[in-house]
Amino acid sequence: MPTEFGSGIIVFRKFYRTQLSRCTMTLREFQQLIRNMYHDKDAARGVEGTFMWLTEEIGELATALRSGSPEEQSLEFADVLAWLVTIANVADIDLEQAVAKKYGQGCPGCGQTSCTCPDAEKP
Repeated sequence: MPTEFGSGIIVFRKFYRTQLSRCTMTLREFQQLIRNMYHDKDAARGVEGTFMWLTEEIGELATALRSGSPEEQSLEFADVLAWLVTIANVADIDLEQAVAKKYGQGCPGCGQTSCTCPDAEKP
């Protein structure tokens, strides 16, 4: 059954089987993949409940960074990204578009592609 997301691109199940076997995918493709796998559960949980899962995964990433193997760290990074994408899906935010808007022209603070902001500033 086709589904629609964001830019109106229609995506079919076959696409997802292909995506799972590819080594790379765009942020938009990943967000769509997560949406198709989990959206009904995620929507029922809501932004607040989903945010709690994200914070748990961030804690697991912190543990892996302190004492985990590179493989464990890699898996925890993937989990954090998946839960971030999940929240964006529940909030109906196209992350690829949001990232391009904020960072596509360089650092949001100084506008350079190699940040020249003072170290004390956020960017």
